[in-house]
Amino acid sequence: MTVALNLHEPDLSDGAKIVGSIYPSAGGRAAHRNVLFPCGTSAPPARYEVDAGHYVVSATLPSGIVLSKDVEAPEGAETSVTLRSGRSPYESHSWQYLMGNIEPYEAYHDDKSVPVPRSRGSRSVSSGIEQAAWVGDPTAAGWHFPHTLALSDRRVREPAALDIARSVPHSVPSLDLGDPASRLYRFGPHGPVDERGEPTFREPTGRRQFLVVSLDDVEYLVTLPVPWGSAQVEVLVNERQSPTGSAVSVTVRDRRVGPALGYMARGAFDAAATLVRDAESMLYGEMGNPLAAVAGAYVLVGSELTEEPQRWDPWLDRLRSGFDWFSDGSVLWAMRHLRRAHTERERWEARDALVEAFDRGVPLFTLGLSRLIHGLAEFPYDLECAHRFNDARRLSYHVDTREPFVIVALRGRQQ
Repeated sequence: MTVALNLHEPDLSDGAKIVGSIYPSAGGRAAHRNVLFPCGTSAPPARYEVDAGHYVVSATLPSGIVLSKDVEAPEGAETSVTLRSGRSPYESHSWQYLMGNIEPYEAYHDDKSVPVPRSRGSRSVSSGIEQAAWVGDPTAAGWHFPHTLALSDRRVREPAALDIARSVPHSVPSLDLGDPASRLYRFGPHGPVDERGEPTFREPTGRRQFLVVSLDDVEYLVTLPVPWGSAQVEVLVNERQSPTGSAVSVTVRDRRVGPALGYMARGAFDAAATLVRDAESMLYGEMGNPLAAVAGAYVLVGSELTEEPQRWDPWLDRLRSGFDWFSDGSVLWAMRHLRRAHTERERWEARDALVEAFDRGVPLFTLGLSRLIHGLAEFPYDLECAHRFNDARRLSYHVDTREPFVIVALRGRQQ
């Protein structure tokens, strides 16, 4: 069982994991629901035992596209099943296509296709007015709410990259791949990388890293979730997006957690949880990749509706206490404990974690910002919470909630 979508790049030679089901077209036989299928032309197929009979095999891509096929399983023999996705517009953009961040092949190459009404242009030509600056060593205040709000309200006169940088930011060219209107940037643990995955700069980096994209008259402050183990982080700047698409998208080229982020961003927490549970030992064994662990924790906390103790509760303690340079651990701890609180003391402990989260700075994950706002709203008569709630909500007006990582759209710079 495989899903045929060529991911092309050497760092994804094992393909990706996506979620699907195998169920009988008639009753009486067992089904396999929410199981993992390999995606990629070079990925080894998955095998599932079924009784002889007729089945429907389906898979949902992180983009939301559903693939299905009717299959007859004969007695005592193997049946090969391949689900075929549509084509990515460019080989280099296959990961973005899998995640739903870019339109299919026809929108770029079929002259008969009809432009999407009011889109910036499914058939447009790049304006060429784009600059990208990597901030690898931001100031401590650079990711805190007051400073980010000042940037989003454009109460500063210099470019955002200069305003948040401790050391000089670097201009970053897009990769020489694909289409000039759908530009790609990639980042490793220590900053930008080229088409071969080799680092562009060799300089010390801070706890957090950002990319500031100037596109026409708008600056985007892009949170880079690095370091993410050995996986590359990819940024797509897309001038061809549809009316519901994002101008800037961030994905992680991680075969397990990357698709889970795509599912999570679209609210498909059951599918995301299937991938996270498969990767639990990797995520939480040594906690060597705290950002991936946070991503998994958002899925687990968001999909757990009971108050019963869970095996992953201690992981939330570690994410909160062990990584104070991002606020998501405190947000997760507060989410979980606010849901389980029965006494005023327990509510107060969750309240303190929310205040701590705000004071640690803007979360890396968009879901973290949303959950922080919802949590602070539980304390409307607490002046400290009310003040932080107002600031977090104001910032959310500038954040693209369709994206898994926080991307803040800034106003045009003052002249």
